[in-house]
Amino acid sequence: MIETITKINNSVNGVVWGTFGIALLFIAGLIMTIVNKGFQFTHFLHWNKKTIGAIFKDKKITAHTGKEDRSISQFQSLCTALAATIGTGNIVGVATAIILGGPGSIFWMWVMAIVGMMTNYSENVLGIYFRKKGQNGEWHGGAMYYLKDGLGGYKGMKKVGTVLAVLFSLFCLIASFGIGNMSQVNSIAGNMESAFNIPTWVTGIGLVMIASIVILGGLKRVAAVTEKLVPFMAIIYIIGALVIFFTHITAVPAVFGAIFKGAFAAKSAAGGIVGYGFQKAITWGFKRGAFSNEAGLGSSVMVHSSSNVKEPVRQGMWGIFEVFADTIIVCTLTAFVILSTGVVDLETGHMISASEGSGLVGEAFATVFGAFGPKFIAIAILLFAFSTVLGWSHYGATAWQYLFGEKTQLIYKVLFVIVIFFGCTMSLSLAWDLSDTFNGLMMIPNLIGVIALCPLVAKITKNYINRKILGKDEAPMISKYPEYQVDEKELEAED
Repeated sequence: MIETITKINNSVNGVVWGTFGIALLFIAGLIMTIVNKGFQFTHFLHWNKKTIGAIFKDKKITAHTGKEDRSISQFQSLCTALAATIGTGNIVGVATAIILGGPGSIFWMWVMAIVGMMTNYSENVLGIYFRKKGQNGEWHGGAMYYLKDGLGGYKGMKKVGTVLAVLFSLFCLIASFGIGNMSQVNSIAGNMESAFNIPTWVTGIGLVMIASIVILGGLKRVAAVTEKLVPFMAIIYIIGALVIFFTHITAVPAVFGAIFKGAFAAKSAAGGIVGYGFQKAITWGFKRGAFSNEAGLGSSVMVHSSSNVKEPVRQGMWGIFEVFADTIIVCTLTAFVILSTGVVDLETGHMISASEGSGLVGEAFATVFGAFGPKFIAIAILLFAFSTVLGWSHYGATAWQYLFGEKTQLIYKVLFVIVIFFGCTMSLSLAWDLSDTFNGLMMIPNLIGVIALCPLVAKITKNYINRKILGKDEAPMISKYPEYQVDEKELEAED
């Protein structure tokens, strides 16, 4: 029975994350870039000013909402989204891409991130535009809402939109227990055991205790933790990577030379038929890039939709920054650490080290930090993976709420916390493969909705540019629903 499930899963996984899935992700990002006239390029300074540039200048970005207000701040929504995206993929995923696709895979990871910025942007714009308030006053939004009310709003598409919304929610719910929980905590437990000799069951109990305090406290408590944890873990990891960068700064030309050369290599590093190296570089670069920043999967939009922001495009710009921070900054630094420390032959692309995954990155860190290098990576994975668990707990809770109602969310949260212990102590290769598949399956209904609604995204974007950048007098496009629509005067507070 297990063998049959494995074969079926591998077949589905091959379709989802094979040529079809990767091509669909890239095409969607390209379409959204074109219809929005290259917003990530043409308004680069504007979206930087309104995101990272505003964090230290505009207190409204980081200000917490009142106790009665169930929404979270823009900064908290970013940190919670980054908590779910900046995870083991930024360490293990990058190492895997280089091992299997060579240094050139990093170039294609950048390409996927550049177009993925606009996919994530579009998801967030639609998330805010179609979100609704629940009975407890908390905003609920995500792909299921713009599939049902957006795609379903087209003539003859009501049933299609409803079915796709349910499918997306089911895929998200299942994936939350796998890729968002068991696979993450299993990596934590394994690394803590190898680096510090801590038994997996001890790690499991510790994680269950901490997670129950945070997750059972609801989204505002999750957001309160992630807004402190994410900047801390990202800064610590970036500092460590920058120490290696400056230690090996003379290797910069060789590293980037290997990346660009490998991106268009006719043959793989190990030889093979002409074109094989090119194919492997693209495949693994695109695949790891998609897994790292999750643009196109429809996941992070569920927490971005809980922000207290009113303007859809403003939250869309946070989506652009999210992909930029995750892939262009963190993944690039990881790649440089690996490629500059002698574990890869930059001339041929051959692996010199026999290590894999986090072990490869730990070995690279050890060239500068000595025996502390692998321990540093173990701690980084602990923080990265646990933050992913917190972020995905909200994604799964949102899917559960959509399927079973708001009053039953506690059942999901208790189950989610219990599964953490088993994730730490069990061998989960099949569970990982299944969750990998369902995570990818989320992409299909989500991208159908995003592509179908691209004219609306373009219209909302144009409306924002006309009002906020060109100074034209137009009525703002804030929400699909009249009860949530506001006028320009109410939006002035956000500026």
